[in-house]
Amino acid sequence: MYTLLSGLYKYMFQKDEYCILILGLDNAGKTTFLEQSKTRFNKNYKGMSLSKITTTVGLNIGTVDVGKARLMFWDLGGQEELQSLWDKYYAECHGVIYVIDSTDEERLSESKEAFEKVVSSEALDGVPILVLANKQDVETCLAIPDIKTAFSDCTCKIGRRDCLTQACSALTGKGVREGIEWMVKCVVRNVHRPPRQRDIT
Repeated sequence: MYTLLSGLYKYMFQKDEYCILILGLDNAGKTTFLEQSKTRFNKNYKGMSLSKITTTVGLNIGTVDVGKARLMFWDLGGQEELQSLWDKYYAECHGVIYVIDSTDEERLSESKEAFEKVVSSEALDGVPILVLANKQDVETCLAIPDIKTAFSDCTCKIGRRDCLTQACSALTGKGVREGIEWMVKCVVRNVHRPPRQRDIT
C-alpha cells in the first residue's frame, strides 16, 4: 500500500527536472534575466535588487517551476576567460538561453563568435536554443532583424533543433515569461537529451 501511495504522490507532485544553461558575454544581462524569471514564476521569491547585480564570476544557480517541469538554471560567467568553462556543462543540459546585449553594437561580433562556438559543439547537438535580444527597453538598441543579420553565418550550424530569437528586457521583465514558456515546451518534447532526474532515481 505504501509503495502505491508513494508512487501516486511522485506522479502527482514530482517535477521533471531540466537543466538550462544561460550563456552570453559579460554584461549581457544574464543574471538579471535569471532574477526576473525567479520573480515571475516563484510566488514567494523576493528577488535581489536588480540595480545591485554585478558581473558573475563563476556561476549563479536558480530554479523555476512551470507546470510539471522544473527548470534548473545555470547562469555562467561570460568573461572571455570563463567562456572556456562553458563546455564542461554541455553534456548535462537540456536547453540553452543565449543572451545578447542589443545596445552594445561594438561587441556584437564578439558575441556572435561565442554563440558560434556554442552551436558548433557536438555535445549540444539537438538542444533547443533561445536567443534573447536583451535590453530592448533602450531606445538606441539594435532591432531583432539587425541581430539576425549579424548572426546569419550561424544559421547552418543551428541545424534542425528548435531555435527562437526573441526581443527581451530583463530589466522590465518584457519577454521573460514568453521565453521561459517556449523553452519548457521544447525541452519537454525533446526526447534525445540526457536523462531527467526522475529517470535516474
